[in-house]
Amino acid sequence: MGAWFVHGYTPILVDKKAHNAVEHYYLNEKGRVETTYRFRDGSFDGELKTFTPKGFPDEADPANWQMQFIWPFKSDYVVIHLSEDYQSTIIGHPSRKYAWVMTRDHEITEQAYESLLDILKNADYDTSIIKRLPQDWSDVQDRLKTLKEVGASGPLAER
Repeated sequence: MGAWFVHGYTPILVDKKAHNAVEHYYLNEKGRVETTYRFRDGSFDGELKTFTPKGFPDEADPANWQMQFIWPFKSDYVVIHLSEDYQSTIIGHPSRKYAWVMTRDHEITEQAYESLLDILKNADYDTSIIKRLPQDWSDVQDRLKTLKEVGASGPLAER
């Protein structure tokens, strides 16, 4: 749970020009995951877009989720990778047409990013469809600090 910075992703219509994308996950009392996906559209100064899908982890296999963007439709997702230190993750779709590479930090080295892409390759994903998502938080340190703090304690919407 908490805040995850998106470094690589398969763009879709609503986020094809995303900058500074952050996904925030919060496990509610019903066992559902409240998600807030926020990004700047088109540039670092672009319009702030926010989406709030719901996640439904499989109780028998928590690596498998269903995400609901529009009621009543749900889509399957799978946690392909979660580092032992809980600092990087890769989320994919069973079709292998979509994937998201995320870390807890807004920065990622090229070597670390390529290592995560290698995990996707080894899982038979076509990494040529993964776009590097621009992240630049150099002028918003207070907001960055708040995002990290909120990620450990509650849903972004409550702050």
